[in-house]
Order: sequence, then structure tokens, then C-alpha cells
Amino acid sequence: MCSSRKILWSLLLLSLVEVGLGVASIVLGAVGISWVRGDHKPQQGDASPVWSGLCFLVCGMCGVLCARKRTGLIMILFSACCICGLIGGILNFQFVRALTKRPDSMRSIHLAAMTLACLGISSCTLSTWLTCRLASSEQQRMFLEREHSLHHSHEMTEKEILDNSSNGIPQISYNGHTTASP
Repeated sequence: MCSSRKILWSLLLLSLVEVGLGVASIVLGAVGISWVRGDHKPQQGDASPVWSGLCFLVCGMCGVLCARKRTGLIMILFSACCICGLIGGILNFQFVRALTKRPDSMRSIHLAAMTLACLGISSCTLSTWLTCRLASSEQQRMFLEREHSLHHSHEMTEKEILDNSSNGIPQISYNGHTTASP
């Protein structure tokens, strides 16, 4: 089983990859849009790499935040961003796939956009899985801390009960037996 530290480093690394994929997809989409305007009328899927890149970028930034602050709310936010990135990547792939059927000089940009979408989909899926593992690890850590705290408070309660049983009379212990001093 992976330790929490390994999960955190994996999540951080994967989040940085998602940020890179997001930036690359945005740049590729912007280049594609500028080339399309010169050749023919823009179509529905020409801007989809920009939008999926934005989803990947937000997902990656939330992942970096999640790796730094492991609160339940941030883990839920990151999981939601991963799901949005997953949906954005799938839609981008479908839109760009429809565009590759038309004969023009943009085939290489479309293939690169589909490749980035596939990598983004994979990283969002893996990030969601890692977040679930991290949440499970954090839940187990908090349970152990709570159990230790309850055990410690139970010992303190026993000590208070023993201290209060003397009713203000100092206790003397002989061979493990306590007696009240005269």
C-alpha cells in the first residue's frame, strides 16, 4: 500500500502535468483558431481545445492546492474539477474528431489536439483515483488520531477518578495498596 507521502507527490506531479497539458491545449487551440479564420468559416469544434485546456488548467491548479492543503472540501473541489476536465476532454475529442474528416491543412493540429485531449482525460481519471486514495488515507489518519486522543482522555479520566477517591485525604501506597494517611 502506498504511503500518504507517495500519494501526495504523485498527485502533485500529475497536477503539474495537467497544468502543462492545459496550457499546451490553450495555445494549440489559439493557433488553430487563428489559422481557421484565414482559410474558411469557423466551425463548432474549432475553439474546443481552448475550453478543454482551460478545464485541464483549472483542474491542475486545484490539484496543486489539494496536494498542499488536504482538507475534505478541497479534495471534493479537486474531484469535481477532475470530472469537469474529464467531460471537457471527451467533448473536445469528439468535436475535433469531427473536424478531422474535412480535408484541409489543419490535420496535424487536429491530431495534436486529440492527443492532448486523450492525455488530459487520462490524467483527470488518474487524479480522481489518487484523490480517492488520498481521502481514504487522510480518513484513516484522522481516525487513528481520534482513537489516540480518546485513549489519552480515558487515561486522564481514570487518573481523576483515583485522585478524587481520596476525598482530600493524602494517599500512601505500600506495595501497590493505597491507604489513607492518619
